Amino acid sequence: MSRVGKLPITLPAGVTVKVTGNEVMVKGPKGELKQDIDASIQVEVSDGTVQVSRQSDNISQRAMHGLYRAILANMVKGVTDGFTKKLELVGVGYKATNQGNILDLALGYSHNIIFEIPKELKVETLTEKGANPVITLNGIDKQLLGQVAAKIRSLRKPEPYKGKGVRYSDEYIRRKAGKAAGK
Repeated sequence: MSRVGKLPITLPAGVTVKVTGNEVMVKGPKGELKQDIDASIQVEVSDGTVQVSRQSDNISQRAMHGLYRAILANMVKGVTDGFTKKLELVGVGYKATNQGNILDLALGYSHNIIFEIPKELKVETLTEKGANPVITLNGIDKQLLGQVAAKIRSLRKPEPYKGKGVRYSDEYIRRKAGKAAGK
């Protein structure tokens, strides 16, 4: 039995889970999320908890058991609290501004990058004197939030020599010694 998969998900007050065929809908104070699940995985809702089970010990079903339990737990957490990702722009002249859900990034290329954030997410930019610009993404869908943050990071990945680039605020960049240190 999957260690993650057999754990029950407790539902906070104000959160409802509805299972219709292969679709699970989670509704809470911040919004609602839908997820299609595999036919071999069963979801039972009872007494304020959600239990995920599988039909057999097939390898693919064992893998999906823990996966869908984790996805459903993230959906419940998303509709109650929400998720936040912070990205930091490290480099001289790197800037970020936003107008609504349009993000304008100056990352050292010849032209600014205009990046459209999906309407399900909210974006804020903060630029303080003497500090690196910070992009804050908020939303209820953890998968979408992580994907958008990874896409923004991929526009200028942090490099290992000076550490310049777009990085997550809690990310550690392993630094390399330059050419002079190799002699």
